[in-house]
Amino acid sequence: MTGHIAVLVNPSSGRGRGAAAAARAVERLEALTDEVRVFAGDSVDDSRRLAREAVAGAPRALVVVGGDGTLSSVLDAVVGSGVPIALVPAGTGNDLARALGLPFEASDAASAAAELALNGTPRPIDVGEVESAAGIARFLTVAALGFDAHVSERTNRLKWPRGRVRYYLAILIEVARLRPMPFAVAFDGGAMQSMPGTLIAVGSTRSYGGGMPVCPDADPADGLLDVTHVAPLGRAKLVRLFPLLLRGTHGERPEVTTVRATHVEVDAPGLVVYADGERVGAGRARIRVVPGALTMLVPATVGAADEHDGYGEAGAGAGAGAGAETESGGEVAA
Repeated sequence: MTGHIAVLVNPSSGRGRGAAAAARAVERLEALTDEVRVFAGDSVDDSRRLAREAVAGAPRALVVVGGDGTLSSVLDAVVGSGVPIALVPAGTGNDLARALGLPFEASDAASAAAELALNGTPRPIDVGEVESAAGIARFLTVAALGFDAHVSERTNRLKWPRGRVRYYLAILIEVARLRPMPFAVAFDGGAMQSMPGTLIAVGSTRSYGGGMPVCPDADPADGLLDVTHVAPLGRAKLVRLFPLLLRGTHGERPEVTTVRATHVEVDAPGLVVYADGERVGAGRARIRVVPGALTMLVPATVGAADEHDGYGEAGAGAGAGAGAETESGGEVAA
């Protein structure tokens, strides 16, 4: 196969880790080929514009240096383009990297991930879509509704303190304000049914927040969404559930149900939706899967349903919001 390699860089990803990862990735690629073109921007809008430019040049592959939010922000440009993606994980959560077995924490992870642009195995994966009054937004990992989304909203509104402590403060505030959400839910075009609960997570992959396996059996290439519903819980029960969520064993609890569907519709007063760490919708939301819509380049040893930690450790985060920063550099839950 011939053609140039395009490299899309968001230097602000992962609290600045994007710039360092990009330097290592580009250095490695330039040692292997003289056909490397770099597209670097400083914002989500830059990433979207540059992704369209990069794809228009018909590269052999597009290397995206950034986190889950960076990649999801350019999906409109790359889905349907036929250009395969090699992800160099440089975010704070890196949940897609975990799902695809990509290297992301070893000292040579950026170089190893970049090499996939030249020798990776193409793997089609599913893309999720959230449709609400805000429009249509695409995602690759998990869409969160209810408690986790409220924590993310609270984190974004707090001006102090900075960093992860702000997220922990947001959790405490939302636990104190905990009320069941009167969800109405429909699966695969069925009738809306009352399903009050604490949270709903709709996953194409198993984890969010840096390795929290809220949808532990989700497969990013099975053409289905795994919907995890947690029934109304009191404060003490919710706190006791968190260790199970971190281990991915919460499905054994009677308060937790999982449904697989190709699309799900959710409504509730004050509903907000976060996906890939970003606020993507508000009000009644229709969430659907587009099977095999994106081709990723993965290690040859990663099977169709294999998932490992990509040189890192799962369970580092704590839900849809982990006190991380957005891929554009501002702090939100990711």
